Amino acid sequence: MASFSYTIPLPLRCSTGSNNQDPKKQNLNKIKITGTPTRSVKVDILSQTAVAVTTSVASVENGHISKELIRQNIPTKKQFVDYHRQGLIVEDDVVYRQTVVIRSYEVGADKTATLESILNLLQETALNHVWMSGLLSNGFGATHGMVKNNLIWVVSRMQVQVDQYPIWGEIVEIDTWVGASGKNGMRRDWLIRSQATGHVFARATSTWVMMNENTRRLSKMPEEVRAEISPWFIEKQAIQEDVPEKISKLDSKAKYVNSNLKPKRSDLDMNQHVNNVKYVRWMLETIPDQFLESQQLSGIILEYRRECGSSNTVQSLCEPDEDGILNSALNQNNDMSPLNRFSLASEIMEGNGLIGSLDNVPLKYTHLLQTQGETQNEEIVRGKTIWKKKQSNIELSNMPFPI
Repeated sequence: MASFSYTIPLPLRCSTGSNNQDPKKQNLNKIKITGTPTRSVKVDILSQTAVAVTTSVASVENGHISKELIRQNIPTKKQFVDYHRQGLIVEDDVVYRQTVVIRSYEVGADKTATLESILNLLQETALNHVWMSGLLSNGFGATHGMVKNNLIWVVSRMQVQVDQYPIWGEIVEIDTWVGASGKNGMRRDWLIRSQATGHVFARATSTWVMMNENTRRLSKMPEEVRAEISPWFIEKQAIQEDVPEKISKLDSKAKYVNSNLKPKRSDLDMNQHVNNVKYVRWMLETIPDQFLESQQLSGIILEYRRECGSSNTVQSLCEPDEDGILNSALNQNNDMSPLNRFSLASEIMEGNGLIGSLDNVPLKYTHLLQTQGETQNEEIVRGKTIWKKKQSNIELSNMPFPI
């Protein structure tokens, strides 16, 4: 495999003021790191402020650089600043931080970001982290060693906790980093916070394993791949889990069922399998509308079992976790004063309903996505969603934020 270099001209914005400093250096000085101690950011000043940037391309097709590689401009060396994506490498040069403005198409009718938008931002920042590392090959987030061994990343488990959803036009910072998960896995975590206040909106953690792209079987991590990614590993967790919660399997007698779901072309990834965000959409579509009107998703746990292809027909099942609701109520009841315990019991006894009497107690649903086969159904994803009562705009405006 040959290596070539090419030059891409970068436009410079001229200033009409009296300051004769290089505008690139001015922009560099304006970079602000929020939430971390003051420290110098390692930046290759020459490469960031030059009028032209020379990039080395790692693969050539028939002696010519492909148009795709020129358009993508994938770096082959570790980068510390990405102006186009508003990204920085921070915290011992291993954590990726990206500044994002919540767009109008990423929010719902209440002007708050949707869970699907949150999940899409998690995926985007994870891929940009690999991009900045200089390890990205032609694969979708795969390193050079992975492509050499026909390996791809697949997620086996994901958990997201949402304290509050950002709103339209709000500026948020997303941090993401990686760590080891056993001998052959990798953990990736995220933090989403307000740039203005530092308030943490959401936390997420995930576990990834490697799969052979041709055989579709899980694979051990080759030593050359471990050597590529292990320098980026840190011991830091966004969500502390002593023992990960196991999700029980639902049967066909689940309370709510949505059948004959078919993936669309837009739902597929580059490997022609369903995008992970689509799984969450199918799960939420099965929950009754009356419940969604008063409740807001505050957490989700996903356990991935198998792939779902474009030819599969999917069935979505969900069941309210009534035992979990009752246990939560009893635990909260034990912490209450005798007067409050009496009030809670009275509400239930008077028939006001469990949900009506437990506005502050998280409600849970168990989910299952499975393929609909002629002889048997096969699990795709098991899920658990945690819900809390929606807060009004007045309640949100009065919330205290740490500065």
